[in-house]
Amino acid sequence: MVEKLGSRSRLNLAEQQALSALPHHVVEFGRDRYFSREGDRATHCSVLLSGFAMCHKITASGARQVISIHLTGDLLDVHDGTAETTTSNCQSLSSAAVALIPRTALVALARDMPAIAIALWADMGANASILAEWLLNLGRRDARARVAHLICEMQWRKDAVAHRKSPCATWPMTQEQLADATGLTAVHVNRTLQSLRREGLLAAEPRKLMILDWPAMCDAGDFTPEYLQFGNRGQSGGERTGAFA
Repeated sequence: MVEKLGSRSRLNLAEQQALSALPHHVVEFGRDRYFSREGDRATHCSVLLSGFAMCHKITASGARQVISIHLTGDLLDVHDGTAETTTSNCQSLSSAAVALIPRTALVALARDMPAIAIALWADMGANASILAEWLLNLGRRDARARVAHLICEMQWRKDAVAHRKSPCATWPMTQEQLADATGLTAVHVNRTLQSLRREGLLAAEPRKLMILDWPAMCDAGDFTPEYLQFGNRGQSGGERTGAFA
């Protein structure tokens, strides 16, 4: 979390140490386990220490819409602000560890150290920017562009977290979960992936999906990374890899 907040807002050593010293306890989860459900009492802020997670909402009829995907270092629920209850469901996509920080402690620290408040504000601003891009993806792009865009986004974000181009980056999303993130059916996602493979943009292996032509994949997904607000972190050319379960 300290590194993630520091990537978008300057924090001095004392501020970094204060964040690291926040009271917390760590909980480990298996795959597909809920960290929290919509309507739970919002007493803690959750930081993803390892693994992957998603936040989603469910309609009265049981349909699910994934509204965000999270990587190591992400704050999962800071967007709930001072709400008394959580506003979405948070669930692991892989084995994961989460640090639970009492909300009162984080709020008090932000009041005492304005730079930390600004860093949290910047992080929420970046999340809002990503959400706006997701709305554009759902509302105005076709199926091919939606899927390609999300694959590009996740690969860029993973490279940014790792500070390098990863030769074998895992991405444990099922096609059903990808469908729920792009407003498609799992069958449509499967057909779209097959089409991208035939075009030579992707190569599939068991549990892996490799981007063979990064510029062409970005064109297919109408993807430019500025909205992620990572600066030049994560940027690289050539092949990139990810994985589907």
